[in-house]
Order: sequence, then C-alpha cells, then structure tokens
Amino acid sequence: MYKRLAGCNFIPYTSLESNSAQRMPNTSARPKHGRRARRRRRVDPARDQLVSSSLESAQQCLLNQDYGTAFVHYLLVLNLAPVFKDFAQESFRFTLFKWAKELDSVGRIQELFDCYEQALEIFPADEVIVNSMGEHLFRMGFRDEAAGHFHKALKLKPDYPEARENFYRVANWLVERWHFLMLNDHGRNRKYQQAIQKAVQNGCNTVLDIGTGTGILGMCAKKAGAAEVYACELSKTMYELACEVVAANGMEGSIKILHKKSLEMEVPTDIPHRVSLVVTETVDAGLFGEGIIESLIHAWHHLLLPPKRGEGEFREDCTTGRVIPAGATVFCMAVECLEIRRHHRLRAAEVGGLSMAAAGELRSPVSCSSEQDDSTEPYTTERLSRLPGGYRELTEPFTALTIDFNNVLVRELEGLSSREVREIRLPVTLEGELDALAVWFQLHLDEENSLSTGPQEDTCWEQAIYPVHSAMSFVLKARDELIVEVSCRDAYLRLCCVAVLRDGHKIDLDERVDLQNSGQPIPNPNPEVELCSALACLQTSQSDSEDFCMLECSEMALLNNQDYHQSFCTALNKLISGLKVKSQNLNTGGTAMSAVDSRLLYVLDVSEGFSLLSLIAAHQGQVKAYSSVEKTKQQNVLRRLAHSNNISEQHLEFWLNHTEDERGVLQRPSREKLWSAIILDCVETCGLVRQKLMEKASLARFLLEEGGHIFPEKIVVYGMLVESDTLLLESAVQGQEPTLGFNIAPFINQFTVPVHVFLDFSTLECRHLSEALELFVLDLMDANANYTEREVRVQTISGGRITAIPFWYQIHLDQNISVSTLSRNSHWKQAAVVLQEPLEVQARDWIRLAVKLHKSTISISAHIDNTPVQMD
Repeated sequence: MYKRLAGCNFIPYTSLESNSAQRMPNTSARPKHGRRARRRRRVDPARDQLVSSSLESAQQCLLNQDYGTAFVHYLLVLNLAPVFKDFAQESFRFTLFKWAKELDSVGRIQELFDCYEQALEIFPADEVIVNSMGEHLFRMGFRDEAAGHFHKALKLKPDYPEARENFYRVANWLVERWHFLMLNDHGRNRKYQQAIQKAVQNGCNTVLDIGTGTGILGMCAKKAGAAEVYACELSKTMYELACEVVAANGMEGSIKILHKKSLEMEVPTDIPHRVSLVVTETVDAGLFGEGIIESLIHAWHHLLLPPKRGEGEFREDCTTGRVIPAGATVFCMAVECLEIRRHHRLRAAEVGGLSMAAAGELRSPVSCSSEQDDSTEPYTTERLSRLPGGYRELTEPFTALTIDFNNVLVRELEGLSSREVREIRLPVTLEGELDALAVWFQLHLDEENSLSTGPQEDTCWEQAIYPVHSAMSFVLKARDELIVEVSCRDAYLRLCCVAVLRDGHKIDLDERVDLQNSGQPIPNPNPEVELCSALACLQTSQSDSEDFCMLECSEMALLNNQDYHQSFCTALNKLISGLKVKSQNLNTGGTAMSAVDSRLLYVLDVSEGFSLLSLIAAHQGQVKAYSSVEKTKQQNVLRRLAHSNNISEQHLEFWLNHTEDERGVLQRPSREKLWSAIILDCVETCGLVRQKLMEKASLARFLLEEGGHIFPEKIVVYGMLVESDTLLLESAVQGQEPTLGFNIAPFINQFTVPVHVFLDFSTLECRHLSEALELFVLDLMDANANYTEREVRVQTISGGRITAIPFWYQIHLDQNISVSTLSRNSHWKQAAVVLQEPLEVQARDWIRLAVKLHKSTISISAHIDNTPVQMD
C-alpha cells in the first residue's frame, strides 16, 4: 500500500505510532516518585485514517508532479502526527523546494514565503530549509533577511558548505569591503575624533550620528563627553551590528540607536529635541552619491538647532547647530588610461574575424549624458594608483566645486541642484588621449582637520571616474584648453567634457575632428569604426536610438579582448574543419543527406551576458549557432553584425527566446542532431569559478555528437604565496588600535570572507614568497579526471608572512590553445584566499597546501611541512 519515494520507506501511520508507544521503559532507572506516569495517547481511528490517507495522497501527487497538493497533504500529516517528522523530512523538503520553484516561476512570491514559514514552523532547526529560504530572499533583493537565514543555517550546522558559501556571498553585499579599509584607516578615524571632541568641548553636547555604521563616530562623541548621543542606521545588518558594538563598549544605555532613515526621523517622536551637532560620513567617491545633501537639508529643517548667522553672532554652541564635516572641495583632472578606455569604449575594428563596423554605438552604463536613465550612473569608481598600466595626468588638478554643509540657504545645500551649469576651462599640460575625468575631494571636518581622497593619498577612498564616450580617439595637445561642464542635477555631481579650445578655435568633441591638424579628421587606428561613425551621422535620430546599445563595463572589456576572441576563433575553426572532413567522408561512404539542415553543425554558446562567440562559430560556415544573449538591443547588434559579415539569419538563433527555464538551454537542437560544440562560461569577471559549472559540464557531455567538444575543455588553477598587508586591511579589522581603542573588530569581522575578489594582482602591493604553482585542475570533458580536494607542496623563495594566496586560471580551449585570466588585456580580475592567521616562514621552507573546491568556492589551508619527501 505504501511505496518507496525519494529515499523513504512509507509505512502505515498506526504501525509507526504503536512501535513508538510500545518501547520498553528503562528498568534500571530509579522510579521518580511524585511524578504522574505519562498517559498513553488515546487511539483516534478517524484521525489515524486521515493521516494514513494523506500520506498516500502526498505520494501519489508527487508521482504526478502535483507539488502544491502534495505539500498541503504533508502539512496536514506533520501537524496531526509530529512523530512522522524524522521519517518524512527528506520527502517534505523535496516537495517544498519543487512547489516553491513553481510559485517563483509564476510570480506568486507571497505564497512562496508563506510555504517556507509553514515549513519552518514544523522544522525550525532544518538548516537546509532555512538556507533555501535565504536563497529566495536574496534573489528577491532582501539581503538583510537573507543574511539572517544563512547565518542561522550555519549556527544549526557550522560545516554546512552551501550555507557558508551563501553567507560569504551575501556578506559582500551587506558589509562592503570598504568598511574594513575605513575602520583600519587610523588617520581618518583620529581626525574625525579630534573634530568631534573639539565640537563637544565647545558646547555641542547633543549629537546625532547619521548613517552610524558600526557606531564609531557616535562612540567618539560619547567618549568626548556629550550628554546625549543618538544614531540612526538604515541597514538592518549594520544597525544590529552597531547595537552589539555599543553594548560591548559599555555605552548601551547612553547611545540610542534607531533602525531608521534620517529622512524619516522627527522631533519628538524619535529624538526628544533638536541636537546641536550632526556627524556623518554618508559620502561616496563622488561626494554626493549616498544622499548627504538630502539628509543634511532635512536635518537642518527638522533635527538640528539653527546655525550661527554670521561671524559676529556670539550665541553659545549649545544653542546653535553645526555639522561635521563642515564642507568639501571637489577636485578634477583629465587623464589618459588604457584600463579605463577598454572598459567603456569599443576599440576593436575586428573581433575574432568579424568586422565590427555595423555594431552601432556601444557604450558602457556610466554616462553623464542628457539621455541618462535609471540604467546608467554618472560615474564609476577606481583606485587610480592600482589601475593596471597606470594613468597619465593630462591636466593639473582644478577645483570643480565647493560646498558648505553648514549653510542651508538657497545658494548652498538647497540650491545645489538648481545651480546653473558651470563651464570650466582646463589647461592641457601633457599630450595624450582623453579617456576620463578623475574626481576626488577634500572633506573639511572643521577649521583644523580635513581628509583628502586624492589618488596620491594613503587612504581608504577610491576616486570617481567620469569616462569619455567617443567612438574616435581624441588626442589632446599641450596648451589646449579642455572645456568641462559641471552641474549637480539630481544631487549627483556631474562632469562632462564638451569641447576643446586650440589656437583660439572652439571645437566640439562630438564633431570628432582632429585637434592636431586644424580641423582635419582625426587619424584613427580603426578606420572601420570611423566609417561606421560617419555613416551614423547621416541617420535619423530614431535610427540612432535603435543602433545604440548599452554593455556592462566587463562586457565592453571582453569585447576589446582580442587575444580571447582570436583564440576561440582558431579553436572553433580547428574543430569545425575536422567535423566537416569527417562528415564529407561519411557522405562519400554512401550516407544520404537530403535536408539542408542535416549538413549543418550545431554550436551552442551559453556565455553569460553579451557574447560574440556564437557569431564567430557561425562565421566558419556550415554552422548553425545558438546564442544565449537575452536583451533585445544586444540581439539586434548580433543580427546587424551577422548581416554585415555575410552570415545567414537562418544560421543564428537566440535559444533563450524559446525556453522559460535557463536550464533548458542545454538541450538537443533537434531530435536527429546533437551539439557539435558547447561553449560554457566558466569564470566570473570577479575571479571565481561560475556556480554549477561542473553540473553544466556533466550535462553538456551527454549532448555532444561524436567528436564534439566543450569549450573550454579544461581549466587549470594557478596560485602563489604572497605577503600583503593590503589584503589583510581589506579583509578584516586589525585589532583595536586603528579603531581608537573601541572594541569593534570581533563584531564586524563576523562578515569577513576568506576569498577576496575583483583583485588586480599585477598592481597589488605584496611580496612574492613563492613561484607560481598549479593548485587544481577542472576537466570539463573527462569526468573521471576530476576530484574535490588536493594537496600540493611548494617551497618558499623568501622569508616572511604568508597572508594570502592569489589565484588565477589558464583556460584550455583544446590541447594547444589556451587563454589566461592573468594576461594584461584580460577582462577578468583575480581572486585571493586570505588566510585566517598569517603563517611565518623562512626561505626554502616547504609549505603544504590543502586545496578544496566546493561548487564554485575554492578554499585553501597552509602549514609548514619540512618533512623529507620519500622517493620511490
């Protein structure tokens, strides 16, 4: 009557209950007098029958893939008969996850979470269900709540790898890495402390810390003697962290922390009266990006005492309000930088044998153009001192803007967004190609203390980068004047290069004329791009809009990676040529091939985001290529390129247009044919192996025709032992000294992740303690060659502290062709495992590394092992 399902043997409910009730008592135990004996459960035949029939119905519904009904039956059974919990747990999980997937696919999100809540009422300590709910929360954008579930799952089962991997992933979102750098910046912390201490000693005895983070500035105010200290924090994770930190430092009752946005705070609902001092560091690399202007306008109107009216006013500081920081000065300069250029502009006229002339206007989402929308940002951020290849300053730094945070009048805070666009003429001091404007600022905490975020400073700050979007090279000459427009629309600082003055003539940059030869066209190393741009000028505005396509910065860098595409072109050509020869030999042997499609080879590209690899395959001839590009405008780019490169539209198909589930991509192209080649995207831009790569490779192997190939066929992971204080500072707070003696490190270091991503190894400040060595191999064509862990030995070449092991990949397309993620023009970054405790070594020590790969996460432990190796 009860069948086996999902690894569980179903037996009648009454049988299980009777076995439970008939256990022998412990006869050696001493009787407990005065305690009433446990009463045996009264038999309820109707209830038992309901449980039994519901179990059978749940099983049948699962067999019919009716997961919603099966889930309801399981809920009924487990609520009526909790004795079944251990017995049915695995099948219940399976049912829940299948039903949740269906609800997710049709957008019934509230019902999905209701099901998880019901499941957790029955299995509150099931780490798998807790972790799975966290995954759904994370996908929906509820990062704080997701982190709580991942953290709970780890507490329930500390060695649960899925929860650990998820927690590390969400930790990067919740507590961004700059928190560690900022807290480790003793100079920054000390200057804030000095400014706060001076203000409190001058009478500012009521303080509000806006965006408190860990609470360090509020604690500085309390330590300085402030009578009342309030703080607010929008992030739930950081709010809870701040509460723990304040309590650990003995200030729990003297600092009131609110989980609220400052714009929602009121007097007396949230604080009893207006305060005399607001402290904040809600600024980003572009100064205004975290909303400091809006926050301070609201604070002056609703939370702060009125400001001093002028120098001649002698009111006590306790009766007037002020802000730390008091103001800022913004600086800017024009730079030439290949690294910035290749992430924001297409520089290749030909990619993998394909002419790019018909691509249209391709642009990164970083732009200050008037057509800006929610998908674009006015600037990106970079640490100029660590950009691969460096940069050249084409101008001297100039003052772009000054702002007084203690002046709420129309001319300052309230009038910032409505200020007229300011035009600045910037003398060019060095000849070079104009790639971007780099921006930084000096934050004036008070009259004596200030912080600089400049590229030459030893600081936790990056600089704001405003890339120049031009399809043409634009060379500035010494003694030119670059005209820059500065504005603050939408309370974002916006800078745009609009024109150049040379020899008294003003030339608009959009006209793309040569500033070197009196208005003649600029010599361009990419003549096809120049031709495309000229033709675009003759089109209507509507077609301009149609030809415009936005690519992510990493996608643009990929498009500019010539070696990568040429390697794929060569490898695909070799494979397809061999398969063509094989097919011709079969035809010669008498095999009939009547249909046109029967002569085609099928290639599937499942790369993430924008990819030309399907076109490169189709360009080989006699190939029908399937692309996984999803966005309509990006598909249109590929169609234009196919047409201009004489690729038949019948030989390019967008596979995801015909499947609801991404996993459906890895299917047969037709009943008769298998894939000749499947191209997998193996490495994320951040430097990690893509999630579920090996599962995809396993499925792909079964879908290849004889002689077919997975690209790449193998990935070799390489690494190196290094000593790097920079990686330590970016990974965890280093004790109490940088945080002014406050006990913060143990709390924020809960969010330390062992793998540092988006690393530029070529510019990382570090000492190499070993040569590069092979750490791990992933074979996508031969499953038998794979393993999950490996030990390797490496000898140090210098003494020091091993703090981290940066790693990168050699991606083998076939036995002879490979690309490296460490190459100079790679669009990939590198990653590094940061050791929990640095390892002191001497030169020529032998180090044993234990390397493990779980899904996409690489973990490495290291210890000294100078034991002589036994030779066979």
